[in-house]
Amino acid sequence: MGEPSERTFTDAERAIMEATYRALREHGYANLTIKRIADEYGKSTAAVHYYYETKDELLAAFLDYLLDRFADSIHDIETTDPEERLELLLDELLVRPQENPDLSIALLEMRSQAPYKEAFSERFQQNDEYIRYTLKAVINHGIDEGVFADVDADYVTRSLMTIADGARTRAVVLDDLEALETGRETAREYVDRALRQ
Repeated sequence: MGEPSERTFTDAERAIMEATYRALREHGYANLTIKRIADEYGKSTAAVHYYYETKDELLAAFLDYLLDRFADSIHDIETTDPEERLELLLDELLVRPQENPDLSIALLEMRSQAPYKEAFSERFQQNDEYIRYTLKAVINHGIDEGVFADVDADYVTRSLMTIADGARTRAVVLDDLEALETGRETAREYVDRALRQ
């Protein structure tokens, strides 16, 4: 299973990650520079280069940082009820991106670089594996508790990921946030058909 990185971020590195987050939202991947990140950080480019030699190295760390934040948001879900937990996970995948459409655009731009940048590819693969593992674990827990029908949890997980990926891509490529709402409703309908007893 892909898990959040073992990497720990210092306070300064976390500040650089937050500056990267803001710079990506503002400028997108294509126009992102260390200078723009440094401007958001409020320090010189040398201060950023002290931690990260290249923009790609910094962005690979940023993808680790995002996965850690996603994992934290999953761990913060207090309920153990499989139905509630699944709904909250699907909200994380399809509702939360509506809050940051500019970041979604930048991440799709970075995804398009994954075939050419191994560090990006590894991080996106790790992220996907973690999300799939988490969804599948919740579905299996629901099956074990008798809340969900006895289904192929791997198949249902992959189907839900396809819905989420398609909706997020459409939202960015077509500049249509309604695609996320449609995706969320489609995921809800699919869960009702596939998992409800």
